[in-house]
Amino acid sequence: MRPTLQTVADAVGVSRSTVSNAYSRPDQLSADLRDRILTAAATLGYAGPDPAARSLRKRRAGAIGMLFTATLSYAFTDPYAVQFLQGLAEAAEQARTGLLLLPLSVDDEAAAVAAVNDAVVDGFCVYCMPDWHPALDALQARGLPLVSGQRRAGDGPLSAFVGIDEAAATRAAGEHLMALGHRRIAVIGDYFNVAPAIGPATLASPADVAYYTSRERLRGYQEALAKDGVDWSTISFVNVPGNCRTDGAAAAAYLLDRAPRPTAIAALSDIVALGVIDALRARGLQPGRDVSVIGFDDIPEAAAEGLTTVSQPAAERGRRSGRLLLDPPADPADSTVVLPTQLVVRATTGPAQS
Repeated sequence: MRPTLQTVADAVGVSRSTVSNAYSRPDQLSADLRDRILTAAATLGYAGPDPAARSLRKRRAGAIGMLFTATLSYAFTDPYAVQFLQGLAEAAEQARTGLLLLPLSVDDEAAAVAAVNDAVVDGFCVYCMPDWHPALDALQARGLPLVSGQRRAGDGPLSAFVGIDEAAATRAAGEHLMALGHRRIAVIGDYFNVAPAIGPATLASPADVAYYTSRERLRGYQEALAKDGVDWSTISFVNVPGNCRTDGAAAAAYLLDRAPRPTAIAALSDIVALGVIDALRARGLQPGRDVSVIGFDDIPEAAAEGLTTVSQPAAERGRRSGRLLLDPPADPADSTVVLPTQLVVRATTGPAQS
């Protein structure tokens, strides 16, 4: 049988709590007694108290969970995710708290819900998840503190928000395109369709999108374009399965290989926008002259490519999320943090070509 705390206690002739102190509170025991306990444990093959069980007894796991619907490698390769994760990790490190990364599948929803239910954490940080994902309901059911950069109807009282005004950010980008005379505009983004495929999407309004970030960014563009009389029905939309440069290039190819091609393409992330630039160059077209391109995030590579984009503080967003999760404010009004954004105009946007 597997040795337990009681097995070691019986072998040494002490109480269970004394054996537990040998691992968690060694200052409570003499050096000789602790050595006898650890020697007996090693002989019996007892590795020590179960961390999960100990955390449940203490009502503290000593870790926070970060949830996202992507592969685990995404957190270490996507430039924006890397910055966000760096900020979150800094906050956890300062609080001497661990960080559990939970990549949740959109194809196996049952496994995603089980991962949330089984996670031994003190709270959750939601990175990017569509509104319909059942793991979000599982989060609410657990009743642990939750910080997200998204808003969803039905979020519970323990939910905090650290994000940006997505619509205001893209409104500024849309106004920039309007001032340059663009009227044939396309938008590329994720979760326009629930199906994870590259292809056109039909959106009667931004409200059709079941993903907060894309929905709000579309709403900003809609408001900016409507001010200049551009009808929403004239805009082309292409869905991409995720934040991937090759997918951005493939989505742009769908737009560029048809007539009339758009004079401006707005990508809802820089990675996708960089893919659009790749597609333009492959066709001998110059970004900013033949077709304007605008992104979102201002990742390091955006400046190198001269990409016009919206800058948002990724690392600070992660840092503030971690702090709010680990040290919740007494006043619920302080549980909402809206960080600033800025439109950064570079070479990939220019006057519309007739």
